Amino acid sequence: MSESLTPSNAAPSQTVALFDARPFFEKALAHGLQHGIIAQAKLDAIQADAPKGMVQIARYFGSEFLRPELEKARDRIVNLVSLNLEHSSGGDLKRAAESLRDHSFMSRSKAGSDMLKALIAMPQSSHFGMNEQGGFRDDHIPQLAKWSLRSLADYQAELAKRQKVAQVIDAALWLADHLGLDADDLEDAGRDAEAVIRTALLVLALKQTQLPDWVAFQKIIAFLRKKAAASKTASVAIPLPKELPSEFRAVVDGVRKSVLADLPKILDSSLQARKLFDQTPAFMGRYFWLEDGLSEVDDFDRAASAAWNKATGGHSDDSSLLTLFLCIACGSAHKTLLTAKTAATLVRKVRKSGWQPELVVPYILANAPEQHQSGYLQMWQDFSEEAQGRLLSDHDDKLYDALALLRQECNVSG
Repeated sequence: MSESLTPSNAAPSQTVALFDARPFFEKALAHGLQHGIIAQAKLDAIQADAPKGMVQIARYFGSEFLRPELEKARDRIVNLVSLNLEHSSGGDLKRAAESLRDHSFMSRSKAGSDMLKALIAMPQSSHFGMNEQGGFRDDHIPQLAKWSLRSLADYQAELAKRQKVAQVIDAALWLADHLGLDADDLEDAGRDAEAVIRTALLVLALKQTQLPDWVAFQKIIAFLRKKAAASKTASVAIPLPKELPSEFRAVVDGVRKSVLADLPKILDSSLQARKLFDQTPAFMGRYFWLEDGLSEVDDFDRAASAAWNKATGGHSDDSSLLTLFLCIACGSAHKTLLTAKTAATLVRKVRKSGWQPELVVPYILANAPEQHQSGYLQMWQDFSEEAQGRLLSDHDDKLYDALALLRQECNVSG
């Protein structure tokens, strides 16, 4: 509230504004008394309730037996009442005075405290798993002690910030539920709500119905890249979901713009998905997928199986596999069948440049079916120990012994 004063030596049109630094409660009380809104009986009741409230607050935050605590409690109770009155009235002194008339002083103090408790219990971070559940608790009391002395402007600024965070979380929860995932799943996953929204937008852009695990997420990225490559604009549309409730549209649209900014890299087929999303600092944690180790193992096994079948040509007999392993050790093209001429060329290459039988071990471990790896390793060890002397022999100029070994153990035609 401000008053104007016209100094005696100033022109009548000139005024100096005086700032009224009183707590809002005092201003509302004075306004009520001045305009007959608050009667003497109400003032007497406030004067009787205030000391009791001060003692209760001092006890709650520390001790009612220490004078400094009681003095601080006085500041707190006045500030709590002021917070409630100014917030609920929108700064209107008449409405605030009417609230003092219609409610007890202690109830306005409690209402101010409840405002702050609700604020403190609101999420500060959009990261699932980092926000506490269950509302205000005793371990929040130190925070309440600080906030009970803060201004309405501080409260409103913090409230706006936390409301925005809560809205992002609620939007992510709605999208997750729409795509078959509940709040517990998101909490277990421990990702940002924005990451959930970004992935949900990609999923819905492809008209899919579930949030993905890593394997499915990779397929989404591959499909988006294929779709972009087929379009003249080399881009894809990321619309807002039609079913999205109106209260979430603004916040989701804000996140959607960040996805659009990411699209050039997302659609760059030269960037491996795992490297981009899980190893690039700017993208780590930026998108969401469910961690499903079994799914990733199954996908790896399928990929490994396909690579193994391609390398072996579908053959699993010892001769075909030893032929493949021999080619790897000699640094030659991978084959499971050699002509007599190719076999002779391979032996000459070994005698000229040597071979590296140790290269076969990591190849088997990386590509062969896990249940057969130990058997293949033992088979190769036995063969390489026997073949070492005959392949590298200086006494076999015609290659008879070496080629005889290859015909016996490997696949050599002609």
